[in-house]
Amino acid sequence: MKLVEFFEELGKEDVDVAGGKGANLGELTNAGINVPPGFVITSETYDKFIKETGIFDEIMSILDAIDVNDTKELQGASARIKEIIMKAYVPDDIRTTIIEAYNALCQRIGKENAFVAIRSSATAEDLPEASFAGQQDTFLNIRGPEDVLIYVQKCWASLFESRAIFYREENNFDHSKVYIAVVVQEMVNAEKAGVMFTVHPSTGEEQILLEAAWGLGEAVVSGTVTPDTYWVDKKTGKVFNCNISEKNTMFTKDPEAGKTVQLDVPEDLKNKRVLSDEEIAALTKLGARIQEHYDFPQDTEWAMENGRVFMLQSRPITTLGMNNGTEAKEGAGEERTIITKGLGASPGMASGTVKIVKDTDELDKVGNGDILVTIMTTPDMVPAMKRANGIITDEGGVTCHAAIVSRELGISCVVGTGDATKILKENEMVTLDGNKGIVYKGKFEEAGKKEAAEEQPAAVAQAPILTVTEVKVNVSMPEAAKKAAATGADGVGLLRTEHMMLTSGVHPKKFINDGKEDELIKILVENVLKVADEFYPKPVWYRTLDAPTDEFISLEGGEGEPYEHNPMLGWRGIRRELDEPEILRAEFKAIKKLHEQGYTNIGIMIPLVQHPDELRRAKQIAEEVGLKPQKNIEFGIMVETPGAALIIEDFIAEGLDFVSFGTNDLTQYTLAIDRNNENVAKLYSEGHPAVLKLLVRVIKICNEAGVKTSICGQAGSMPKIVEKLVEAGIESVSANTDAVATVRETVARVEKKLVLKAARKMMSE
Repeated sequence: MKLVEFFEELGKEDVDVAGGKGANLGELTNAGINVPPGFVITSETYDKFIKETGIFDEIMSILDAIDVNDTKELQGASARIKEIIMKAYVPDDIRTTIIEAYNALCQRIGKENAFVAIRSSATAEDLPEASFAGQQDTFLNIRGPEDVLIYVQKCWASLFESRAIFYREENNFDHSKVYIAVVVQEMVNAEKAGVMFTVHPSTGEEQILLEAAWGLGEAVVSGTVTPDTYWVDKKTGKVFNCNISEKNTMFTKDPEAGKTVQLDVPEDLKNKRVLSDEEIAALTKLGARIQEHYDFPQDTEWAMENGRVFMLQSRPITTLGMNNGTEAKEGAGEERTIITKGLGASPGMASGTVKIVKDTDELDKVGNGDILVTIMTTPDMVPAMKRANGIITDEGGVTCHAAIVSRELGISCVVGTGDATKILKENEMVTLDGNKGIVYKGKFEEAGKKEAAEEQPAAVAQAPILTVTEVKVNVSMPEAAKKAAATGADGVGLLRTEHMMLTSGVHPKKFINDGKEDELIKILVENVLKVADEFYPKPVWYRTLDAPTDEFISLEGGEGEPYEHNPMLGWRGIRRELDEPEILRAEFKAIKKLHEQGYTNIGIMIPLVQHPDELRRAKQIAEEVGLKPQKNIEFGIMVETPGAALIIEDFIAEGLDFVSFGTNDLTQYTLAIDRNNENVAKLYSEGHPAVLKLLVRVIKICNEAGVKTSICGQAGSMPKIVEKLVEAGIESVSANTDAVATVRETVARVEKKLVLKAARKMMSE
């Protein structure tokens, strides 16, 4: 077990070890992006700490007893748990390792007792399905080994902030299975800093959003200041909208005390534009490069010191395609009196009674359907935000805490009004337009209630787009099923098994070797049920285990895992499960249990096949446990090797109901490109003619044979690829949660084009 990993040792796949923040900092570092150096105190270190100190059971018993909707009870439980953690003595081996890593970082930087930022990185944080924005703490300008140890412990304690406890409960995350890593990173003494979205955070349009303020980025992220806002057209690189705000406060390092302080912005800078055209161009170029590397739109944080740009964080944008209520309509015939204006931060219109909150002690007065008005929301306000129909703030920009959380909760939000808490009156009725950033007097008829939106998901409630080609969704974690279902998807085209098994912390083979197969089956049943229940009776395609060997090594019982130079080409997918059929058998038994409970919407998908013999043997094992492929259960394969694509006729002859393209692997295997290798990553493209030719070939042959076709790789979330697949006749497309709405629009547009083309041809004939 490694207690510490430096950024160079980490990549985006290391979320379980380094948390979302730590894994992405490693990914950016290895991609050649300018990231301040640092290391991660792993989630295993935290686990070792709470287990060896004996405080784990005490913490869990407190959590089991609380009602998270009771604000005072929640805050009290949080305080008790944090006190328990801070009073526990950190074991000597952990202390020594952390101090040695800090000293090594100082030596690398060339400064004795260097200033560092200490940042929490939860293992479920920053995943595409669940944004943990603001749930754990960050501490800036920490110096010296003893202080580093203290603030690492404070980061561990922040896993149990009241806002974090509430968030996990609301999203069905198991407290005992959410761990925390801690990032220790050289401190950038920023002259200017901010946030960059590589696409429009609400609509997904090809526009870069930059927010910038003076000093450290904490002012922008927390919403303490209303930042400058710059909108950049990605195609032309031109700034088409620039809003220069009055920036009254900033965070910086006190040169004498060495601590972070909040100061008034000097008069000559308050209304001065923060970013020059050259700086905007540099950030825009960097944003495009980062999105291309991840192949998905990113929410990033940046800082500038002495003219150099540093990237401090990158994570997937988790709110794309979400519409949070009724669209604002012009000319509704009602007299509209504008009270105040700000920035539209979360779309939709909402009406309600104003509740002005100046302190967290006042949160209980916010009831269901009220409008929460505050200077700026804090993470502790999330329980009240959940109850509110809309949010209005004095400060903040489109990327502040209030904006991010509102978009994720589906709540209309206007930020940066400057005066809402002063001019709005307690208990008055208002309507806010989260698209335009306007607050009106009174209630409008078209301002939808949040309760109605909860009864029928926004993505479905507003004139749903109907398509012949089904648009499904990929689900990585059962905890994210509710959000995935709210997209209105036609089913789950890919339910990954890996998270269910790996988060247990125990190697699946160890369960079986210890005579605990029933326990493994129980874990699988409980987790798959969460997804099948949300989507029933829509189809859910369960992909059997496909974890490379390097993901098993850190598990209890994983010590015997073989070392493989390239695990992606190694012992994984169906080839591993046929060598260890007891694991596959346990998976099939779990699916059989669910079928017996009436969840016949679950199908089975076999990964990484390259020969029909693998399909035949998998079907035999299924039959041995009582499943009957192609009779009482849909059975299919992933087409992610060129071998499978080139002999698809032989797989069809063996018998199967469906195929689904795993384009991530199919692309790298077809082009001989390691997609994680920065030296060749620029050559990686799902749109390569050879890849497209394989896809079209399989679709054509399967359609002729009556076998369903789908796609669940990253290309299924890329409109340009989706267009080609729909034209080729694919039956369904499975996209990431945030891309479902965009993909459905793309599918509908292509289908209309095909109908029009056919009609014109008939007319010409």
